[in-house]
Amino acid sequence: MFAAILLTDPAAPALDTALVESLRNAWGGGAARWLAAGEAAEFVMPETPGNLWEVWADLQGMKTDLVVVPEAGRRKRMLLADMDSTMIRQECIDELAEEAGVGEYVKAITARAMNGELDFEGALTERVGLLKGLPESVIAKVLAERITLMPGGPELVATMRGNGGHAALVSGGFTAFTRVIAGKLGFDENRANTLLAEGGVLTGDVARPILGKQAKVEALEQISARLGISEADVIAVGDGANDLGMLHRAGMGVALHAKPVVAAECDVRINFGDLTALLYVQGYSRDEFKAS
Repeated sequence: MFAAILLTDPAAPALDTALVESLRNAWGGGAARWLAAGEAAEFVMPETPGNLWEVWADLQGMKTDLVVVPEAGRRKRMLLADMDSTMIRQECIDELAEEAGVGEYVKAITARAMNGELDFEGALTERVGLLKGLPESVIAKVLAERITLMPGGPELVATMRGNGGHAALVSGGFTAFTRVIAGKLGFDENRANTLLAEGGVLTGDVARPILGKQAKVEALEQISARLGISEADVIAVGDGANDLGMLHRAGMGVALHAKPVVAAECDVRINFGDLTALLYVQGYSRDEFKAS
């Protein structure tokens, strides 16, 4: 059995009952279950429809996300999340670059790296090199003034942990940021790269080894093994090319507002919903959400 979930942006909920019923009838689904009025609904059906992606494309024009997942094992026991442009709205290195006066140049490199056009490690070291000489205190300034949480993140982490789940934040960014964001959101652990500094000034380098695409896969392997759960018990979420390894390996890989090259490789694509979409696709209703 498979569950079909329809979602819209919680900030502007516009999921039409007639649309849900029409699709349910067309696909021979069971009774619709509303997970949140006007925002998310689901129904169960016996098989994946042959015209899934054609319908998905049509619904994108209506600002509606459609996800079809196996009904069995939907609720996961571990959340593995990227940070930049996933749990937060920004890319931390771009914000640091703004403070260093090289914002536009670095943003262009970041965009290409996240779209898989550049080698991640090379792109990271080039961008970090441009931060050389920046006062280490700028990190706190950026965190306070430039970094905002992605909507739905607190509910996602709190609900999964409140139901016995483990939450790990893994980033190709920097520990100076992941420590703070993980603390704010209630993650159990975090992994990232370490910016090097001497005398309170950034050196323009990061500690080795660099945490990139493979390190995120290793985090999935190591943490799930330590917890005694299978990789099928993991829901992973990210937006960039360096997230693809963990998105492919996890039991459910979610491309959230992802770069086109990333979304194209993932069956679960969220383009309009926020991070609460990861709860809806697991079958949680809004009245089951927990506050952080």
